[in-house]
Amino acid sequence: MNMTRQPRRSPLPTRAAPRRRWLRALACSAVAALLPGVSAARSEQRVLVEVWKDPSCGCCTDWIRHLQANGLATKLNDSGNTAMRARLGIAARYGSCHTALVGGYAIEGHVPASEIKRLLAERPNALGLAVPRMPVGSPGMDGEVYGGRKDPYDVLLLARDGSASVYRSYR
Repeated sequence: MNMTRQPRRSPLPTRAAPRRRWLRALACSAVAALLPGVSAARSEQRVLVEVWKDPSCGCCTDWIRHLQANGLATKLNDSGNTAMRARLGIAARYGSCHTALVGGYAIEGHVPASEIKRLLAERPNALGLAVPRMPVGSPGMDGEVYGGRKDPYDVLLLARDGSASVYRSYR
């Protein structure tokens, strides 16, 4: 019988283990930046905005293009806007032609991408954002057909109790 003891392996990582993991991650990200397939996978990790709209609404399509041009990924549902608005708890008085969901927040109407990004960065305790109705000059309502006209409008921060406050004014 052999009585020599084998050294016991600790179940806890050594001090070098986190450093090795960090170096491995750094090397992988450097290599990934050089590979075209990996950069495409990275773009799939963009923030996803799921949108519900009427299939024939052109301004909704223009708003979706605005989001995409500003680095947001979109998933489109060509029906269910009114039902989704109700399901998310958005009062009819804040309604518009499309409803969206992003990062757990409701988005109603022609909200600028910059305000969606701000919302996601700040993470306020809120239901989401709304631009009620369809103000000319807001994203998606700013095409050539409007001749450069820009009506003033407010982006509203919707509280869970049904109230709202001005998140940002556009004048």
